[in-house]
Amino acid sequence: MKALLLSFLGLLVLFGCKPKQSFDVLIKNGQIVDGSGNAAYTGDVGIVADSIAAIGDLSEAHGDIEIDASGLVVAPGFINMLSWAVDALIEDGKSQSDIRQGVTLEVFGEGSSMGPLNEEMKKEEQESQGDIKYPINWTSLSEYLDFLVKKGVATNVASFVGATTLRVHTVGYENRAPTNDEMETMKNLVREAMEEGALGLGSSLIYAPAFYSSTEELIALCKVASEYDGMYISHLRSEGNQLLESLDELIRIADEANIRAEVYHLKMAGKNNWDKFDAVVSKINSARNAGLSITTNMYTYTAGATGLDASMPPWVQEGGYDKWAERLQDPIIRAQLKEEMVTPTNDWESLMMGVASYDDMLLIGFKNDSLKYLTGKSLAEVAAMRNTSPVETAMDLVVQDGSRVGTVYFMMSEENVRKKISLPYMSFGSDAASYAPEGVFLKSRSHPRAFGNFARLLGKYVREEKIISLEEAIYKLTTLPATNLRIKKRGALKEGYFADLAIFDPDKIQDHATYDKPMQYATGMVHVLVNGILVLKDGQHTGALPGQVVKGPGFKSLD
Repeated sequence: MKALLLSFLGLLVLFGCKPKQSFDVLIKNGQIVDGSGNAAYTGDVGIVADSIAAIGDLSEAHGDIEIDASGLVVAPGFINMLSWAVDALIEDGKSQSDIRQGVTLEVFGEGSSMGPLNEEMKKEEQESQGDIKYPINWTSLSEYLDFLVKKGVATNVASFVGATTLRVHTVGYENRAPTNDEMETMKNLVREAMEEGALGLGSSLIYAPAFYSSTEELIALCKVASEYDGMYISHLRSEGNQLLESLDELIRIADEANIRAEVYHLKMAGKNNWDKFDAVVSKINSARNAGLSITTNMYTYTAGATGLDASMPPWVQEGGYDKWAERLQDPIIRAQLKEEMVTPTNDWESLMMGVASYDDMLLIGFKNDSLKYLTGKSLAEVAAMRNTSPVETAMDLVVQDGSRVGTVYFMMSEENVRKKISLPYMSFGSDAASYAPEGVFLKSRSHPRAFGNFARLLGKYVREEKIISLEEAIYKLTTLPATNLRIKKRGALKEGYFADLAIFDPDKIQDHATYDKPMQYATGMVHVLVNGILVLKDGQHTGALPGQVVKGPGFKSLD
């Protein structure tokens, strides 16, 4: 049989006929935007198994699955540089709100990571779970990522190891420096995480207990991550009054630890800080010109979302939630907080001081079912309902809910959003989970960035306002972050790269999520492939869960 086949092929060649190329998936007639920043061109993409096998004129080829991409952009799948889908993907691995925007890689680890955990941390995590509940049967970060993939996820997943997680693991919630032995333990945990595939070290320095970490402590941990070519990525110690000083700290860490560094969700928070944009860019450019690798990411909105803990000083949160709630019920401490929470200071970052009024603080996430009726109301509204001050209301809600209470803060200017998008080293992250408007997800309210961050970039800022070109936007969503993270064979349309693709209508890509109605899918994304498998087809999720763990540069195989 084999001899007959070879004879047949020989005859085809003899008479000038070539056998058709065959692919598992053939994408035809698309406008290829390959992630390099170069101009789009019309062409075809052939996929075999999980990889891109050919790009160009494949008009004579055949595909088991053929997609006509006429009028559509064919781009690499987008990288969400800051995803909080760590528990949402346990509940629902389809990652609907992100997949429908073209995201094919979720990157976790802003300060906290899902490992390494000790037994006490596992117990605390279980007890603090809100609407989404799950057993914690993993210990290391890599075990968590493997658990996700084994359970089934639509997107690929990767993570930084969290500096906060390391501190809680070793020091606990105390406001003190680690001992020499504790420091060695933390460094060893970084080493283990890097060798298991972590992307680097992530910090979130406005929150307790991360706030208690010194610059020197972070430098020591970053030196270990640097040995593995990892990155340091940080929510700065201040994004408002002390923004420039906090940026200096990140640059110092990058310099002394010899590590690449990125600023999470770069912003100038609070109207009195909006004019710091030029000074921030000047500092970053100066550091880059001096040879440091400093990059940034952002979300495309003027409001951030976190908790009411970001409105209270770190000292009152020392010891963890139980100690915090206990202090909030002490009349003497409450009297002190009523003054501190409304007094401008450079000693800690108060997001409450960054909003124009308490109407600009929306309460979106409650753990206690008896408080969920307040979801979507402003702090001002709830205070009026209770006939108490907004500051007292914030303290009461934290105690009554058993959590930090999810909160949206309106703090940034639209002008700065536009200017940030244009920065050449800017990539994008939702700073949110990936949801579906159904089931347990309806028990709380999201920030619209969970459903619209990436589509908003391509619709509002690229197509409508023309802040940057489509090619530059795709570069910033794909090749730029992949290069920064040292991820291999992803983030570009190249032969031999993994077949993560976003195929969309550039005239129709659009976000629809609003602060009043945030759980509305973006539209205009037509097809999405992850590792060569169609996850989104004709705008509808196929149910496929082909996501894999993406390893960082320090990964050492057990082989």
